[in-house]
Amino acid sequence: MNIFALLLLLSGYPGQAVTVDIPYEPELEAVSLLWQSQAVSMARTDEGYFALLGVDLDLKPGAYRVNAMLTFAGDRKERRAIDLTVTPKDYPTTRLTVEPKYVELSAEDQARAARDSQQINAAYATTADTRYWSDDFIVPIPGVTGGRNFGHRRVFNDQPRAPHSGADLTAPTGTEIHATNRGKVVLTGDFFFNGKAVFVDHGMGVLSMYLHLSDILVDEGQIVERGDVLGLAGATGRVTGPHLHWGMKVTGARVDPFTLPGLTAAP
Repeated sequence: MNIFALLLLLSGYPGQAVTVDIPYEPELEAVSLLWQSQAVSMARTDEGYFALLGVDLDLKPGAYRVNAMLTFAGDRKERRAIDLTVTPKDYPTTRLTVEPKYVELSAEDQARAARDSQQINAAYATTADTRYWSDDFIVPIPGVTGGRNFGHRRVFNDQPRAPHSGADLTAPTGTEIHATNRGKVVLTGDFFFNGKAVFVDHGMGVLSMYLHLSDILVDEGQIVERGDVLGLAGATGRVTGPHLHWGMKVTGARVDPFTLPGLTAAP
């Protein structure tokens, strides 16, 4: 068994989704990856095997290793290494001093937010191994080419908050919000922070979320096609005005959703 033969060299920055393409070899029957202690499924293509990896927003720059297991005919297995270099990327930090009532939740709100987190984390943990999508990812609002605030960290009264894990897209109330790709609706609801929200599992560790909607137009368990209308933009939840918060998780990592549409989907 070949333990440490180098298979690929990759690079990415915190908050980026990257592709892994492993060319076909004679008698190669399956490939699996282990990245940041998470098993990653790979899809078979005409040329070999394909997967998406997420470099989390808080992952420190440096050299990392992705372990690959290749299975050949006769159940012969080989371990290979993929070296992933994480390069630095700076995100802004804003420090604010406000009255405590604006940053400290009541006991009731804390309990509701905790229940919401349990539901959402359960949705994150149940992504399908199979791939639902077959086309490139698209932006949920046609014509929009960029978003705001991804990675932005706010510090209230010297208390740091988690970095903003999605992109904010300008969207007046009632704007149609489209599915970024084919997938299965795994969670809908009206949450304390997120407001009315839709979570879609695209399979193979890829999940999208659409927050602060004024209306939800799909049901849990429903298969949606790329471009289907999921709901309407609004200002529900803890926000100051109408917009769409579009988030993506790839292999458990928080990534800038605008790093997905530029990737070419495997056939």
